[in-house]
Amino acid sequence: MAFMKKYLPPILGFFLAYYYYSASEEFRPEMLQGKKVIVTGASKGIGEQMAYHLAKMGAHVVVTARSKETLKKVVSHCLELGAASAHYIAGSMENVTFAEQFVAQAGKLMGGLDMLILNHITNTSMNLFSGDIHLVRRNMEVNFLSYVVLSVAALPMLKQSNGSIVVVSSKAGKMASPLVAPYSASKFALDGFFSSIRMEHSVTKVNVSITLCILGLINTDTAMKAVSGILNINASPKEECALEIIKGGALRQEEVYYDNSVWTDLLLGNPGRKILEFLSLRSYSLDKFINN
Repeated sequence: MAFMKKYLPPILGFFLAYYYYSASEEFRPEMLQGKKVIVTGASKGIGEQMAYHLAKMGAHVVVTARSKETLKKVVSHCLELGAASAHYIAGSMENVTFAEQFVAQAGKLMGGLDMLILNHITNTSMNLFSGDIHLVRRNMEVNFLSYVVLSVAALPMLKQSNGSIVVVSSKAGKMASPLVAPYSASKFALDGFFSSIRMEHSVTKVNVSITLCILGLINTDTAMKAVSGILNINASPKEECALEIIKGGALRQEEVYYDNSVWTDLLLGNPGRKILEFLSLRSYSLDKFINN
């Protein structure tokens, strides 16, 4: 009996984690037809490609980035590709007020919200950390805090639609990486915050999924310029990466790994963490929070 009490919970946790990692539902493009989707950082790179995929699937799309002229072109192409509707709202995510107002405006344009895809980042370069606190603050404000602001603003609409939050992150938010300390800090923060919120949603029965996307090097112009002469690995295609992010959000997966290495998912997926998270919930008394 003592053996069962000691070892049964970890074994159960292991099998729950195994079930999560091995179970998969088939993605169908029609899952996004008519859905109302926000994509940030959508003027180029992965965000732009996500907008085009969503358009082909017949979704309503609102895109944002800083460049008004580039967003106009993205929206025009989305309509050509078959988007149910497409709009843009230009602005900077360094401005918290803009981030809050953007979500409300996008919701009005589409008449609600089904999926929030958070993809934007601040401009950064690869370099040894020299004590630039302003750089750390800017990374945290744009790459992390604005994600929190946007998700909080979107949550009421997402609760109504039983929708999804998709957070685009990086391997640098799961493992230590040189030359990108401020960026890495902001990506680790995304994991800590949104994984904790996902757990809170689970115990409080909030039917809004949170998908964390852990990406390796992707062949966007910005990324290739940043790593030129520094990082010698093959980059993965941004078009396929964008599609995998959308699939993960539509299937309400907890995490999506996309990289050119087959080892990334296996080694960074960390089933041990899943087991510990499962077991740790048994130590909490959450009734007063759930009832309120």
